[in-house]
Amino acid sequence: MHLPVPGQPQKTDIASLRPEELSAEIAGLGQPKYRAVQIYSGIRSGRAIEELTNVPLSLRNSLAEKFAVPAVSVAKKQVSSDGTEKYLFALGDGSFVEGVFMRYNHGNTLCISTQVGCRMGCAFCASGLDGLLRGLNPSEMLGEIAAAQRETGQRVDGVVMMGTGEPLDNYEASLEFIRAVSSPESFNIGQRHISLSTSGIVPKINALAREKLGITLSVSLHAPFDEMRSRLMPVNRRWGIGELIPAVTAYQQKTGRRVSYEYAMISGLNDTPECAHRLVSLLSGKEAHVNLIRLNEIAESPFHPSTKENLDRFMGILEHGHINATLRRRLGRDIDGACGQLRRRSSEKN
Repeated sequence: MHLPVPGQPQKTDIASLRPEELSAEIAGLGQPKYRAVQIYSGIRSGRAIEELTNVPLSLRNSLAEKFAVPAVSVAKKQVSSDGTEKYLFALGDGSFVEGVFMRYNHGNTLCISTQVGCRMGCAFCASGLDGLLRGLNPSEMLGEIAAAQRETGQRVDGVVMMGTGEPLDNYEASLEFIRAVSSPESFNIGQRHISLSTSGIVPKINALAREKLGITLSVSLHAPFDEMRSRLMPVNRRWGIGELIPAVTAYQQKTGRRVSYEYAMISGLNDTPECAHRLVSLLSGKEAHVNLIRLNEIAESPFHPSTKENLDRFMGILEHGHINATLRRRLGRDIDGACGQLRRRSSEKN
């Protein structure tokens, strides 16, 4: 992917080039093929061109004339009482995105952003309040991982593409990121440890199914009725539940991968017994998993999280209907853990 470097549009983003594209560029400089492998491994692990000390200085200088690696650094960090770390990543063009580093017994997971802002306009999410500015390059998504590893001194074992932005609205870059991050020459994070969250762009779900990746698809459902979901998620006005569920089911059948449905529990709206029974009806027999999420409140939203009583009742109905469901562990609640909050507050201060 020949993309400009954010903040340096006169240069090409070398870290977003595909392996064959990079090989062609290196061959054009009269260099042997093994140099392309050395360079690819270095830049896709988050190193800048000047840090590629395993290649000659003359080659580094030649590369720096035409190429650059987009900058990604931690501008601000918040640490939760549960050990979760929230990052405000600064990008090379002055933009900011967010990431969350979560520690589990089975390893460390990083929630990354795929866009600066978001155009989906979900009513309960802070990420889209200011609209979409641009999509991230694949290299910037890789850069979030590199920056988090530098900050913590620990390896990232899993990735959730669930931060700022809609990954399928930045489809080609997200796809290239998945291929890159799972490569042994890069971070070598297995695709089974990568989760992509979508609000439900049906044509892109169909396209993703044809790729037959090993990732987990997480679908933000949040309501079992079209009228309610359209109120919460404008994307539903274009692709309603009647199109979304069959597309996701077809994705499961083509990939052999189980799908997770995300469901943020909102008091007095989507946490009723009627909603729970409708959800059972929608997902029965589809081997889907439902993640119930305690809603993160944001100042600009009128919605509030469900009570424990309503959560327990809702979960009980799903379990009685033989729907596999869990209540997601709530990490980083005391550090603006929800998407978009830290970035927006920092923007307001600036």
